[in-house]
Amino acid sequence: MLFLCNSKLKKTKALKMRTVEAFALSLLLLFLVKWANSDSKVSPIRDQFLSCMSTHSVSSFMNSKSLIHEPDSRLYTDLSQTVSQNYRFSSLNFSSEKPILIATPRTESEIQRSLLCSRKLGVQVRTKSGGHDYEGLSYLSSQSPFIVLDLVNLRSIDINLREETAWVGAGATIGELYYKIAKASKIHGFPAGTCPSVGVGGHFSGGGFGAMMRKHGLAADNVVDARFVDANGRIYNGRREMGEDLFWAIRGGGAASFGVVTSWKVKLVRVPEKVTCFTRYLPFTQNMTKIVHRWQSIAAALDNDLFIRVIIYNSGGSVQATFQANYLGGIDKLIPLMNEKFPELGLRFQDCSEMSWIDSIMYFNWKRGQPLETLLDREQRYNDLYFKAKSDFVKNPIPETGLEGIWKRFHEVESPMMIMEPLGGRMYEIGETETPFPHRIGNLYNIQYMVKWRVKDIEEMEKYVRWMRLLYGYMRVYVSGSPRGAYLNYRDLDLGMNKAINCSFEDASLWGMRYFGSNFKRLAMVKGKIDPTNFFRNEQSVPPLIV
Repeated sequence: MLFLCNSKLKKTKALKMRTVEAFALSLLLLFLVKWANSDSKVSPIRDQFLSCMSTHSVSSFMNSKSLIHEPDSRLYTDLSQTVSQNYRFSSLNFSSEKPILIATPRTESEIQRSLLCSRKLGVQVRTKSGGHDYEGLSYLSSQSPFIVLDLVNLRSIDINLREETAWVGAGATIGELYYKIAKASKIHGFPAGTCPSVGVGGHFSGGGFGAMMRKHGLAADNVVDARFVDANGRIYNGRREMGEDLFWAIRGGGAASFGVVTSWKVKLVRVPEKVTCFTRYLPFTQNMTKIVHRWQSIAAALDNDLFIRVIIYNSGGSVQATFQANYLGGIDKLIPLMNEKFPELGLRFQDCSEMSWIDSIMYFNWKRGQPLETLLDREQRYNDLYFKAKSDFVKNPIPETGLEGIWKRFHEVESPMMIMEPLGGRMYEIGETETPFPHRIGNLYNIQYMVKWRVKDIEEMEKYVRWMRLLYGYMRVYVSGSPRGAYLNYRDLDLGMNKAINCSFEDASLWGMRYFGSNFKRLAMVKGKIDPTNFFRNEQSVPPLIV
């Protein structure tokens, strides 16, 4: 009887497999037909674009195949996939055409020409710095035709220790900036993120969290100048030419809505010659819940030199918490401070390590002990990894019962993660309207939710995205509201999308108020002045508001 059941089961499985394979084949055929039809439509536009660039260019831009990449080139594939965060999930997440071309300009005049030809031919533009946009909006589009303006060749970094500043090309990565600073000085640093392969263009223009933000604010808070190209191809030679409104907008409001920032001037910050880092792992116990609950009340009120974040994750079927910290000082001062303010964590001398600031960057990126040159590695290794992320801001400590509800949900999938990063300090000293990033005083910490999977399958994707949305729904009563805050650099299309080319301010406010609060109206007014025809647009771009 058991043999008969197994035989029937095998036949049923085989039938299902053939059905799935037939369905997959039909989808493939439909895709090929669609691709052939779409390619026949865009080929003339592609040819016209190339002709426009070569006819009017005053440089050798079009004479070098290394700077214009068509779909049949290997570099096109490499640039559009291997350097792009979460590329495959982004491709599955919404219907998107591929760019007709990828341009990798070396100068502002080449960017200028690319924009003018795109505008003349009605071709959309996506500007890409590092390719870490969580929803792929820097390299994908639901509007066709479009090109990708990849700024990878604009990554020069000039350090001026006398002024304590640096000019950074918009195509540089955070790691490249850190490396250059460390080679020039042992007492300077910059308050940006912990992932070295993130491009500065998107990171700075979206805000820029980092392990020194409680001491020095966001990356955007430390930008003092920039160079910019608008939709008409006009090049703005710095802050004075662009005006304070536009300069305000690109420092936290998402520069891709307004034009192309080609380089940023940042203010370097002083760091001590030695900093202290520690990592404490807590297993799933009632005590873990109590310690995380306690962290919520004290993390934003600690000494500004101390940053302690909490990472919650599922390890081997068990929920665990990791406390990871960066202290701008020595162990001798950190231990007494922790014993006074956070004794519940039970920090010991042997848990701590003193190191240079640049080594702390390696530490937070789980690369301690590796050569400093690993900071220069731009390549993303996400070829078999997909994820969905969301964000929140917390104003009041989540009760222990609320935390236990999160732990329960973390047992439902394989690779969930939640990163909780404290605000306070300098983040509270900067007003909510000084930059477009409004989540300042009154917010205890930020949450980044993430779930990962490895199977390239629509049903698998829907399973994990559904889980993420349910967790997000559960968290609603514990986080900020009216509106519920979100962080632009953790892009989330679930918040809302611009459905039409001329999306109204009212419709875009659905997602815009979540990222920018009351600053969204000012952003739209700046957009109305610098780009009234809405040339620079995407599924979550700021619409023009003309008053």
